[in-house]
Amino acid sequence: MKKKKLTPYLYVLPGLLMVLSFVYIPVVANFFYSFFRLSSYSVDKKFVGFDNFVRLFTNEAFPIMIRNNLYYCIISLIVQVGFGTFVALMLESKLTGRLRNFYRNVYFIPALISLSAVGLLFTFVYSPDLGLINNFLESIGLEQYTQVWLGDSKLAIFCIIAMSQWQFTGYITLLMVVAIQSVSTDYLEAAKIDGAGPIRTAVNIIIPLAKEQLLVCSIITIIGAFKVFTEVYSTTSGGPGKSSQVLGTYLYQNAFLHDDMGMAAATGVLIFIITVTVSIIQIKVTKSGEV
Repeated sequence: MKKKKLTPYLYVLPGLLMVLSFVYIPVVANFFYSFFRLSSYSVDKKFVGFDNFVRLFTNEAFPIMIRNNLYYCIISLIVQVGFGTFVALMLESKLTGRLRNFYRNVYFIPALISLSAVGLLFTFVYSPDLGLINNFLESIGLEQYTQVWLGDSKLAIFCIIAMSQWQFTGYITLLMVVAIQSVSTDYLEAAKIDGAGPIRTAVNIIIPLAKEQLLVCSIITIIGAFKVFTEVYSTTSGGPGKSSQVLGTYLYQNAFLHDDMGMAAATGVLIFIITVTVSIIQIKVTKSGEV
């Protein structure tokens, strides 16, 4: 009898050990290390209290990083979640007809490409001499609008953000397609009988019933915006200057270039606090899980 009671826990144990080993223990350790000055080349560490956080918040690049991450977050919510939901509604409408599956695949393919490969691809797209954008503008007689896209301190971060929207909007779209497909046809038929058009049905029936998935997509997008790294590192590495610097690249540079592991840990703690706080606020505001 006792053996039967232990059996379910034995099935859960491997997964629990993996989560503890690769998620919770590293998070707790990162909080611990953020209060120390330490190096990856030495076992010695010096307790400095909140000094790492003070250095982080007073760094001249800190406002730039927060601003860029906020730009990333806001634009991604509008494009990936907002426009992605609109595209999902279009894909599930009668407008797509027999090509519905084809369109789904076309939108989703960019999400399957490696982030590094996409960064390299868009480095060529944005190239001032060989790039697709400048050559296209020249071919239609708009030479005055050609730019050194990734070399302009005012444009670089927005070019990187645009690259991300191209890659990940299709992923959010497919998540919303699944949510829309789960909406009971009874509601849709009732709305049709009541004379509701496609727009009213989408706004009053489909989107409210897909609220939970919409929340998940929003949380995924916000977390991705604040822990973004590869997109920036593979294109500008935070340049020109520090104009496209984000928290993720700052963490990497401190950990692996400057060997300031304490500062890197403090930056990781800040990213964790921001993403968890925003996620909790979203859940509370949207009243997720409540009937």
